Amino acid sequence: MLKDGQPIVTALSIDMAGTFNMSATAEQWKPFTSRQRVVTCRPGFLWDARISMVPGLTVRVVDSYIAGEGLLRAAMLGLFTVAKVQGGGEIARGEFMRFFAEAAWYPTALLPSQGVRWEAIDEHSANASIADGPLTLTLLFRFNDAGLIDSVRSEARGGMVGNKVVMMPWECRLSDYQLRDGMTVPITGEAAWIRPEGRKPYFRGTITSVSYEFAP
Repeated sequence: MLKDGQPIVTALSIDMAGTFNMSATAEQWKPFTSRQRVVTCRPGFLWDARISMVPGLTVRVVDSYIAGEGLLRAAMLGLFTVAKVQGGGEIARGEFMRFFAEAAWYPTALLPSQGVRWEAIDEHSANASIADGPLTLTLLFRFNDAGLIDSVRSEARGGMVGNKVVMMPWECRLSDYQLRDGMTVPITGEAAWIRPEGRKPYFRGTITSVSYEFAP
């Protein structure tokens, strides 16, 4: 939620802590801390996280969307790569989708003046579309009674199942809204895949600090 005359967010840095489910089928939640850098024009982010597997053993995960290209890399102790996908196509599309779904943290990026097109569905939901180069996205935004974003959903995002990218519905839920630099933004987020057997959360995080940069 924005006040009149709110300056446009050009960049931000987010520190976060939470838990990440390391299993696609079971409940193997591990603690993580992360730092994320976001720029809004041209859209891009880099998420640098450390997941604690057991005491003394961490996995470093880098997730990014930069200049129209997506990257997901996981490395044991930050050194030995155990998974890496990179490039355009569905990889880039999925990372661009994350940027758009997380825009509640930098809500001026959702304004029509920033290139977002809105189409109301009912009083609590709307489709929003955005483009970056050849990529175009439309996501479903649902709002609570206060007019704040409650969830963001795609009916088809590419997720890794084994070594293959499989298209599945995907959803982010946002909560615990607080005032930051004049903007009401969510402090807590959860991401989930919607699998045939039901909703499967894999990420739960809370912002520990956020700093914004604005257009003059």
